[in-house]
Amino acid sequence: MTEKLDGATRLFPIIGDPIRFVKSPQKLTRGFVARGHNALCLPMQVANDDLDVVMRALTLTANVDGLLVTMPHKQSAFAYCASVSDTARLLGAVSVMRRNADGTWHGDMLDGLAFVKAQTDHGAHVSDGRALLIGAGAAGSAIAIALLEAGISELIIHDADEARSAWLAGKLGKPDRRRVRLGPANPTGCTLVFNATPMGLHGDDPLPLRRDLLDASMFVGDVIAGHGVTPLLAAAQAAGCKTANGVQMVEAVQEMMLVFLLGE
Repeated sequence: MTEKLDGATRLFPIIGDPIRFVKSPQKLTRGFVARGHNALCLPMQVANDDLDVVMRALTLTANVDGLLVTMPHKQSAFAYCASVSDTARLLGAVSVMRRNADGTWHGDMLDGLAFVKAQTDHGAHVSDGRALLIGAGAAGSAIAIALLEAGISELIIHDADEARSAWLAGKLGKPDRRRVRLGPANPTGCTLVFNATPMGLHGDDPLPLRRDLLDASMFVGDVIAGHGVTPLLAAAQAAGCKTANGVQMVEAVQEMMLVFLLGE
């Protein structure tokens, strides 16, 4: 791939903090090449306090055609978009951005669609399921919308920040809201259990729920990528659960990101 880099190469940075765990740069770059595009995805370590100056610089860099946005910038990056998808507008967050014809940014949030696809690809039965979703941040909110669109019958939302859980429940439309309630991190009676929090990024993190509450009838999914089997998924597998991990979510989102970034 690198031997084809030249002055005509189009750039698609991925910005985040920390950035060392991202899996998209190689995968997306291979995707660009497979489609015949002279383009490169590269990781950029960007702290919260530096986001504004970095975004202004990237906007002024003429061969930057798109951006991927990861933690913790998904909500902050929304403010730099001149136009956004309906999902991004509802959540006030973006995971991808591409240039409009006038050089401004158009944003979308693909996390929820990719997460649900990863679950179903690995054996989860989402339609008519009963799900516990732990985490109501940008990723968790996008997942909630995608689960409702996929036909989930009941969605229980839990976040350590109760105000954030309530905000998400209030954002969902009235027909969807009837299928949603707030609750504790207790999966009893659920067929699906999803972690959309950072718990598991570090070895000493607690589990997002009690391991003894898991049983083999549940499907367990985790958004965390780059850490192998997370403690939550290890506990789920020990209980006999089928699982999907964050790397599989990354795999599921690759085609979606390519289509979005290239405007196909």
